[in-house]
Amino acid sequence: MIPLSIPHLNGNELKYVTECIETGWVSSAGAYVTKFEEMVADFAGSKYGVAAVNGTSGLHLAMHMLGIDRDDFIIVPNITFIASANAAVYTNARPIFIDVDPDTWQMDLDLLEEYLEENKEKRIKAIMPVHVLGNMCDMPRLMQIADKHNIAVIEDASESLGSYWNGQHSGSWGVMNVFSFNGNKIITTGGGGVIVTNHEEHAKRAKHLSTQSKVNPETYFHDEIGFNYRLVNVLAAIGVAQMEQLPEFIKRKKVIDAFYRKELKGVGDIKFQKIPKEVDPNCWLFTFYSKKQSEILAALKENAIIARPFWMPMNQLPMFLDHDYITKQDYSKDIHKNCLSIPSSVNLTEEQLVKVVKTITSCF
Repeated sequence: MIPLSIPHLNGNELKYVTECIETGWVSSAGAYVTKFEEMVADFAGSKYGVAAVNGTSGLHLAMHMLGIDRDDFIIVPNITFIASANAAVYTNARPIFIDVDPDTWQMDLDLLEEYLEENKEKRIKAIMPVHVLGNMCDMPRLMQIADKHNIAVIEDASESLGSYWNGQHSGSWGVMNVFSFNGNKIITTGGGGVIVTNHEEHAKRAKHLSTQSKVNPETYFHDEIGFNYRLVNVLAAIGVAQMEQLPEFIKRKKVIDAFYRKELKGVGDIKFQKIPKEVDPNCWLFTFYSKKQSEILAALKENAIIARPFWMPMNQLPMFLDHDYITKQDYSKDIHKNCLSIPSSVNLTEEQLVKVVKTITSCF
C-alpha cells in the first residue's frame, strides 16, 4: 500500500521520548514543551509560541482570548478542513463562509472586500484565512482589508509550516495564528498545535488559559475559566526531533511536487493549484483537478494507493446549511467535486511515485 501522507520518524524522536520516560517528565511540565514552542515560533518568524493539544484547540483559544462570543461573526473560507469552522462555533460565534478563488483555492478576497463594504453593521470580529495545502492567501491585501474594517485576523496556518509570502512566513501576519501537528502534517507530534504571536500579553494569557488558569499550583487557585489544552512533554519531544528535520522535509516535498507537476502536465484535463509568484510553498499535500476524479480515485484504490477527495465545502454540511455563504459562481462546489489529493509522504520512493503517476495516466 502507498499511503497518502504519513509521518517520517527517523530522527531523534525515540531518543528524546526515551529521555522523557526515563526521567519521568512525560506530562505538561518539561523542557521539551518550551523548546518546541520556541523552535516553532522562531521558524515562523514570531516572537512567542504556545503549545496546545491540537490545532483546533489553538484556534478556539485564540478566538476566546479576543472576546469572540454569541452574536459575533467569523469569516472563514468555504473550502477548509472543518476544524476552522468548528473552532468558531465553540465560542458561540457564527461562521460566514466565503467562496474561494478558482485557481489558488484560497479565500476570494474580492468577495470578502465587497461583502464587508456592504455589511458594515454586522458584528464581524475576526477573519480566518486558511492557507490551503500549504499555498498562501494574499496576506498583505487581506491585512489591508482587515485593518480598514478594524477586524482581527487569526491565521489557520495548520497546513503551511514552511510557507512564505515574499519572504514572510505564514502565521506571522495575524494577531494570533495556529499551526497543526496532526499525523498527516509536514511535521507531527502525533497531535498537537502551536499558537504563534508577536504579542507577549497574548502569549502569557494563552499559556495561562491552556493550563486551566491555574495561578498557584500549591493551593489550586484558578482566577478564571480555563481549558485543559496543554501539550505534554513526551509529544513535544517528538516535535523537537521533527523540527530538526523540517528543512529536509520541505526539500523532499518540493521534489515530490515538481515530479507530479512534470509528469502529469498535459495529461487529460488535469489542472494544478496555482501558486502565486509571491508564494514559496511547503508543498504539503499534492492535489489536482480533474473531471475524472471518481474514476482516478477508483483506479488508485484498486492499486493499493491511498488518495482522497477534497474536503466537502462548509456550506454543504448539515450544521451549516442555514449559514451565510458568499459566492457568485460557487467555485467551492466545483473544486470539491473534481479535486483529489495523492500520496505526498516525504519517504515516498521513486518507484512509488512512478506507480502513482502511471495509475493516474492510465485513466486517460
